Amino acid sequence: MTEKLSIALLAGGDSSEREIALQSAAQIAAALDPEKYDVTMIDLHGRDWHYTAPDGREWQVDKNDFSLTVAGERREFDYALILIHGTPGEDGRLQGYLDMMGIPYSSCGMTSSVLTFDKVTTKRTLAGRGINLARERFLRRGETWDATEIADDLGLPLFVKPNASGSSFGVTKVRTAEELPAAVEKAFSESDEVLIEECIAGREMGCGVMIAGGREYLFPITEIVSKKEFFDYEAKYTAGFSDEITPADIAPEVKAELNRMTLEAYRTCRCRGVVRVDFIVTPEGKPYFIELNSIPGMSPGSIVPKQVKAMGMTMGQLYDIVIADTCTPR
Repeated sequence: MTEKLSIALLAGGDSSEREIALQSAAQIAAALDPEKYDVTMIDLHGRDWHYTAPDGREWQVDKNDFSLTVAGERREFDYALILIHGTPGEDGRLQGYLDMMGIPYSSCGMTSSVLTFDKVTTKRTLAGRGINLARERFLRRGETWDATEIADDLGLPLFVKPNASGSSFGVTKVRTAEELPAAVEKAFSESDEVLIEECIAGREMGCGVMIAGGREYLFPITEIVSKKEFFDYEAKYTAGFSDEITPADIAPEVKAELNRMTLEAYRTCRCRGVVRVDFIVTPEGKPYFIELNSIPGMSPGSIVPKQVKAMGMTMGQLYDIVIADTCTPR
Protein backbone atom coordinates (compact mmCIF):
# COMPACT_ATOMS: atom_id res chain seq x y z
CA MET A 1 0.00 0.00 0.00
CA THR A 2 1.32 3.43 -0.99
CA GLU A 3 2.00 5.69 1.96
CA LYS A 4 -0.39 8.63 2.20
CA LEU A 5 0.85 12.14 1.49
CA SER A 6 0.90 14.16 4.71
CA ILE A 7 -0.78 17.49 3.91
CA ALA A 8 -1.02 20.59 6.06
CA LEU A 9 -4.14 22.41 4.89
CA LEU A 10 -3.48 26.04 5.84
CA ALA A 11 -6.62 28.05 6.58
CA GLY A 12 -7.90 31.27 8.13
CA GLY A 13 -5.36 34.07 7.92
CA ASP A 14 -5.39 37.66 9.10
CA SER A 15 -7.38 39.59 6.49
CA SER A 16 -11.02 40.62 6.22
CA GLU A 17 -11.48 37.45 4.14
CA ARG A 18 -10.68 35.13 7.06
CA GLU A 19 -14.17 33.60 7.33
CA ILE A 20 -14.36 32.89 3.60
CA ALA A 21 -10.92 31.27 3.76
CA LEU A 22 -12.11 28.96 6.55
CA GLN A 23 -15.14 27.98 4.44
CA SER A 24 -12.89 27.34 1.43
CA ALA A 25 -10.60 25.12 3.50
CA ALA A 26 -13.49 23.12 4.93
CA GLN A 27 -14.87 22.46 1.45
CA ILE A 28 -11.52 21.30 0.07
CA ALA A 29 -10.76 19.18 3.16
CA ALA A 30 -14.02 17.32 2.55
CA ALA A 31 -13.20 16.88 -1.15
CA LEU A 32 -9.71 15.37 -0.75
CA ASP A 33 -9.44 11.57 -1.03
CA PRO A 34 -8.68 10.13 2.46
CA GLU A 35 -7.16 7.05 0.79
CA LYS A 36 -4.46 9.25 -0.78
CA TYR A 37 -3.96 12.05 1.72
CA ASP A 38 -3.55 12.45 5.47
CA VAL A 39 -4.90 15.99 5.92
CA THR A 40 -4.36 18.18 8.98
CA MET A 41 -6.16 21.52 8.95
CA ILE A 42 -4.13 24.30 10.57
CA ASP A 43 -5.70 27.68 11.38
CA LEU A 44 -3.29 30.61 11.05
CA HIS A 45 -4.20 33.76 12.96
CA GLY A 46 -1.26 36.04 13.66
CA ARG A 47 1.39 34.02 15.47
CA ASP A 48 -1.21 31.46 16.50
CA TRP A 49 -0.85 28.50 14.11
CA HIS A 50 -2.87 25.69 15.63
CA TYR A 51 -4.54 22.38 14.90
CA THR A 52 -7.77 21.62 16.74
CA ALA A 53 -8.01 17.94 17.67
CA PRO A 54 -11.38 16.09 17.65
CA ASP A 55 -11.45 16.41 21.46
CA GLY A 56 -11.31 20.22 21.13
CA ARG A 57 -7.73 20.64 22.35
CA GLU A 58 -5.50 22.94 20.33
CA TRP A 59 -1.92 22.10 19.40
CA GLN A 60 0.56 24.68 18.11
CA VAL A 61 2.75 24.29 15.03
CA ASP A 62 6.48 24.45 15.69
CA LYS A 63 7.48 27.15 13.20
CA ASN A 64 11.16 26.24 13.53
CA ASP A 65 10.63 23.16 11.36
CA PHE A 66 6.90 23.30 10.40
CA SER A 67 6.00 20.28 12.50
CA LEU A 68 3.16 19.51 14.87
CA THR A 69 3.26 17.47 18.07
CA VAL A 70 -0.13 16.14 19.18
CA ALA A 71 -0.30 14.32 22.54
CA GLY A 72 3.39 13.47 22.30
CA GLU A 73 3.22 12.29 18.68
CA ARG A 74 5.22 14.40 16.21
CA ARG A 75 3.83 15.01 12.71
CA GLU A 76 5.88 16.20 9.78
CA PHE A 77 4.32 17.43 6.56
CA ASP A 78 5.16 16.56 2.97
CA TYR A 79 3.11 19.34 1.45
CA ALA A 80 1.13 22.52 2.25
CA LEU A 81 -2.20 23.24 0.62
CA ILE A 82 -2.78 26.99 1.01
CA LEU A 83 -6.38 28.19 1.19
CA ILE A 84 -5.86 31.58 2.81
CA HIS A 85 -7.24 34.58 0.95
CA GLY A 86 -5.38 37.79 1.75
CA THR A 87 -2.44 37.88 4.15
CA PRO A 88 -0.37 35.78 4.84
CA GLY A 89 -1.50 33.21 2.25
CA GLU A 90 -1.97 35.31 -0.87
CA ASP A 91 0.67 38.02 -0.47
CA GLY A 92 3.81 35.88 -0.58
CA ARG A 93 4.62 35.80 3.14
CA LEU A 94 3.60 32.19 3.71
CA GLN A 95 5.22 31.09 0.46
CA GLY A 96 8.54 32.62 1.53
CA TYR A 97 8.40 30.76 4.85
CA LEU A 98 7.55 27.44 3.18
CA ASP A 99 10.37 27.94 0.67
CA MET A 100 12.80 28.31 3.57
CA MET A 101 11.39 25.19 5.20
CA GLY A 102 11.70 23.24 1.94
CA ILE A 103 7.97 22.40 1.94
CA PRO A 104 6.27 22.31 -1.48
CA TYR A 105 2.88 24.06 -1.71
CA SER A 106 -0.17 24.44 -3.92
CA SER A 107 -0.18 28.12 -4.86
CA CYS A 108 1.79 30.63 -6.90
CA GLY A 109 5.36 31.11 -5.69
CA MET A 110 6.47 33.94 -3.42
CA THR A 111 7.42 36.42 -6.17
CA SER A 112 4.25 35.78 -8.15
CA SER A 113 2.10 36.09 -5.00
CA VAL A 114 3.69 39.42 -4.02
CA LEU A 115 3.17 40.73 -7.54
CA THR A 116 -0.45 39.64 -8.01
CA PHE A 117 -1.58 40.76 -4.55
CA ASP A 118 -0.53 44.31 -5.43
CA LYS A 119 -3.09 45.62 -7.92
CA VAL A 120 -1.02 48.42 -9.42
CA THR A 121 2.08 46.23 -9.75
CA THR A 122 -0.01 43.59 -11.52
CA LYS A 123 -1.22 46.21 -13.99
CA ARG A 124 2.32 47.46 -14.58
CA THR A 125 3.45 43.87 -15.20
CA LEU A 126 0.64 43.21 -17.70
CA ALA A 127 1.07 46.50 -19.57
CA GLY A 128 2.21 45.91 -23.14
CA ARG A 129 1.13 42.24 -23.07
CA GLY A 130 -2.01 42.65 -25.16
CA ILE A 131 -4.31 43.02 -22.15
CA ASN A 132 -6.64 46.01 -21.92
CA LEU A 133 -6.26 48.01 -18.69
CA ALA A 134 -8.38 50.78 -17.17
CA ARG A 135 -6.67 54.13 -16.62
CA GLU A 136 -5.89 54.82 -12.97
CA ARG A 137 -4.43 57.10 -10.35
CA PHE A 138 -2.28 55.63 -7.58
CA LEU A 139 -2.24 57.21 -4.09
CA ARG A 140 0.00 56.54 -1.11
CA ARG A 141 -1.07 57.38 2.42
CA GLY A 142 -0.10 60.96 3.28
CA GLU A 143 0.15 62.18 -0.32
CA THR A 144 -1.78 65.27 -1.38
CA TRP A 145 -4.26 64.89 -4.21
CA ASP A 146 -7.07 66.85 -5.84
CA ALA A 147 -10.47 65.18 -6.20
CA THR A 148 -11.69 67.53 -8.94
CA GLU A 149 -8.51 67.10 -10.99
CA ILE A 150 -8.71 63.30 -10.77
CA ALA A 151 -12.40 63.29 -11.69
CA ASP A 152 -11.75 65.57 -14.66
CA ASP A 153 -8.83 63.40 -15.83
CA LEU A 154 -10.39 59.94 -15.46
CA GLY A 155 -14.06 60.88 -15.81
CA LEU A 156 -16.98 59.77 -13.67
CA PRO A 157 -18.02 57.41 -12.21
CA LEU A 158 -14.83 56.02 -10.64
CA PHE A 159 -13.88 52.95 -8.63
CA VAL A 160 -11.77 53.45 -5.51
CA LYS A 161 -9.95 50.33 -4.32
CA PRO A 162 -7.38 49.33 -1.70
CA ASN A 163 -4.22 48.40 -3.60
CA ALA A 164 -3.80 45.17 -1.61
CA SER A 165 -7.07 43.57 -0.52
CA GLY A 166 -9.65 41.09 -1.73
CA SER A 167 -13.36 40.25 -1.76
CA SER A 168 -14.10 43.92 -2.61
CA PHE A 169 -13.38 45.07 0.95
CA GLY A 170 -12.91 48.83 0.98
CA VAL A 171 -14.07 49.26 -2.64
CA THR A 172 -16.44 52.13 -3.49
CA LYS A 173 -18.05 53.30 -6.71
CA VAL A 174 -18.23 57.11 -6.69
CA ARG A 175 -20.33 59.25 -9.00
CA THR A 176 -19.15 62.73 -7.98
CA ALA A 177 -15.83 64.33 -7.08
CA GLU A 178 -17.32 65.22 -3.69
CA GLU A 179 -17.67 61.50 -2.85
CA LEU A 180 -13.99 60.76 -3.52
CA PRO A 181 -12.42 61.78 -0.16
CA ALA A 182 -14.68 59.47 1.89
CA ALA A 183 -14.15 56.61 -0.57
CA VAL A 184 -10.37 57.07 -0.47
CA GLU A 185 -10.43 57.07 3.35
CA LYS A 186 -12.45 53.83 3.32
CA ALA A 187 -9.91 52.22 0.98
CA PHE A 188 -7.04 53.36 3.21
CA SER A 189 -8.67 51.43 6.08
CA GLU A 190 -7.72 48.23 4.18
CA SER A 191 -4.39 49.21 2.63
CA ASP A 192 -1.65 51.87 2.80
CA GLU A 193 -2.07 52.45 -0.94
CA VAL A 194 -5.17 53.21 -3.00
CA LEU A 195 -6.06 52.78 -6.65
CA ILE A 196 -8.60 55.09 -8.31
CA GLU A 197 -9.72 53.67 -11.65
CA GLU A 198 -11.95 54.83 -14.45
CA CYS A 199 -15.21 52.89 -14.55
CA ILE A 200 -15.42 50.52 -17.51
CA ALA A 201 -19.08 49.80 -18.16
CA GLY A 202 -19.97 46.27 -19.20
CA ARG A 203 -20.47 42.68 -18.08
CA GLU A 204 -18.23 41.13 -15.42
CA MET A 205 -16.58 37.79 -16.24
CA GLY A 206 -14.66 35.44 -13.97
CA CYS A 207 -12.17 33.17 -15.74
CA GLY A 208 -10.72 30.20 -13.86
CA VAL A 209 -7.46 28.81 -15.19
CA MET A 210 -4.70 26.34 -14.35
CA ILE A 211 -1.63 25.07 -16.17
CA ALA A 212 -0.53 21.73 -14.76
CA GLY A 213 1.40 18.80 -16.14
CA GLY A 214 2.04 20.77 -19.31
CA ARG A 215 -1.69 21.10 -19.99
CA GLU A 216 -3.81 24.26 -20.08
CA TYR A 217 -7.10 24.07 -18.19
CA LEU A 218 -9.40 26.94 -19.16
CA PHE A 219 -12.49 26.65 -16.98
CA PRO A 220 -15.96 27.59 -18.28
CA ILE A 221 -16.30 31.39 -17.99
CA THR A 222 -18.77 32.76 -15.44
CA GLU A 223 -20.76 35.94 -15.95
CA ILE A 224 -21.35 37.71 -12.64
CA VAL A 225 -24.57 39.72 -12.53
CA SER A 226 -24.65 41.66 -9.27
CA LYS A 227 -27.97 42.91 -7.95
CA LYS A 228 -26.08 45.64 -6.13
CA GLU A 229 -24.11 48.63 -7.42
CA PHE A 230 -21.18 46.28 -8.13
CA PHE A 231 -19.95 42.81 -7.13
CA ASP A 232 -19.12 43.68 -3.51
CA TYR A 233 -18.63 41.37 -0.52
CA GLU A 234 -22.37 41.02 0.14
CA ALA A 235 -23.08 40.25 -3.52
CA LYS A 236 -20.25 37.69 -3.58
CA TYR A 237 -21.18 35.73 -0.49
CA THR A 238 -24.87 36.32 0.26
CA ALA A 239 -27.41 34.16 -1.54
CA GLY A 240 -29.75 36.15 -3.77
CA PHE A 241 -27.52 39.21 -4.25
CA SER A 242 -25.96 38.03 -7.51
CA ASP A 243 -26.56 35.64 -10.38
CA GLU A 244 -23.53 33.70 -11.59
CA ILE A 245 -24.11 32.23 -15.03
CA THR A 246 -21.78 29.36 -15.98
CA PRO A 247 -20.98 29.07 -18.82
CA ALA A 248 -21.45 32.73 -19.73
CA ASP A 249 -23.62 33.49 -22.76
CA ILE A 250 -20.98 35.30 -24.82
CA ALA A 251 -19.96 35.36 -28.46
CA PRO A 252 -17.26 32.84 -29.48
CA GLU A 253 -14.82 35.61 -30.38
CA VAL A 254 -15.27 37.24 -26.92
CA LYS A 255 -14.71 33.88 -25.24
CA ALA A 256 -11.56 33.35 -27.30
CA GLU A 257 -10.23 36.78 -26.36
CA LEU A 258 -10.98 36.23 -22.66
CA ASN A 259 -9.21 32.87 -22.80
CA ARG A 260 -6.20 34.43 -24.53
CA MET A 261 -5.90 37.26 -21.99
CA THR A 262 -6.42 34.87 -19.07
CA LEU A 263 -3.55 32.61 -20.19
CA GLU A 264 -1.36 35.64 -20.93
CA ALA A 265 -1.96 37.03 -17.42
CA TYR A 266 -1.29 33.61 -15.84
CA ARG A 267 1.99 33.16 -17.70
CA THR A 268 3.19 36.76 -17.44
CA CYS A 269 2.65 36.76 -13.66
CA ARG A 270 4.32 33.32 -13.39
CA CYS A 271 1.34 31.72 -11.69
CA ARG A 272 0.94 28.13 -10.47
CA GLY A 273 -2.09 26.18 -9.33
CA VAL A 274 -5.67 27.41 -9.72
CA VAL A 275 -6.12 31.12 -10.42
CA ARG A 276 -9.13 33.28 -11.32
CA VAL A 277 -8.76 36.32 -13.59
CA ASP A 278 -11.63 38.82 -13.68
CA PHE A 279 -12.58 41.08 -16.57
CA ILE A 280 -15.21 43.62 -17.61
CA VAL A 281 -16.43 43.13 -21.18
CA THR A 282 -17.71 46.32 -22.81
CA PRO A 283 -20.91 46.32 -24.94
CA GLU A 284 -18.59 46.28 -27.98
CA GLY A 285 -17.08 43.00 -26.75
CA LYS A 286 -13.74 44.39 -25.55
CA PRO A 287 -12.45 42.78 -22.29
CA TYR A 288 -10.67 44.91 -19.67
CA PHE A 289 -8.62 43.28 -16.92
CA ILE A 290 -9.88 43.85 -13.34
CA GLU A 291 -7.69 41.67 -11.13
CA LEU A 292 -5.97 38.33 -10.70
CA ASN A 293 -6.86 36.17 -7.68
CA SER A 294 -3.95 33.82 -6.96
CA ILE A 295 -5.95 31.88 -4.31
CA PRO A 296 -9.57 32.23 -5.41
CA GLY A 297 -12.49 31.37 -3.16
CA MET A 298 -13.30 27.68 -2.87
CA SER A 299 -16.33 27.97 -0.55
CA PRO A 300 -19.68 26.49 -1.65
CA GLY A 301 -20.75 29.95 -2.89
CA SER A 302 -17.53 30.67 -4.80
CA ILE A 303 -17.15 30.88 -8.56
CA VAL A 304 -14.36 28.38 -9.27
CA PRO A 305 -16.12 25.35 -7.70
CA LYS A 306 -19.14 26.07 -9.92
CA GLN A 307 -16.86 26.23 -12.96
CA VAL A 308 -15.20 22.96 -12.00
CA LYS A 309 -18.60 21.29 -11.73
CA ALA A 310 -19.64 22.68 -15.13
CA MET A 311 -16.39 21.26 -16.53
CA GLY A 312 -17.48 17.78 -15.40
CA MET A 313 -14.80 17.51 -12.74
CA THR A 314 -15.00 17.14 -8.95
CA MET A 315 -13.03 19.35 -6.57
CA GLY A 316 -11.20 16.24 -5.42
CA GLN A 317 -10.09 15.51 -8.99
CA LEU A 318 -9.01 19.14 -9.46
CA TYR A 319 -6.81 19.06 -6.37
CA ASP A 320 -5.36 15.68 -7.34
CA ILE A 321 -4.02 17.49 -10.43
CA VAL A 322 -2.83 20.52 -8.44
CA ILE A 323 -1.04 18.38 -5.86
CA ALA A 324 0.59 16.12 -8.46
CA ASP A 325 1.87 19.18 -10.33
CA THR A 326 3.20 21.14 -7.34
CA CYS A 327 4.33 18.47 -4.84
CA THR A 328 8.06 18.84 -5.39
CA PRO A 329 10.30 21.16 -3.36
CA ARG A 330 10.85 24.50 -5.09
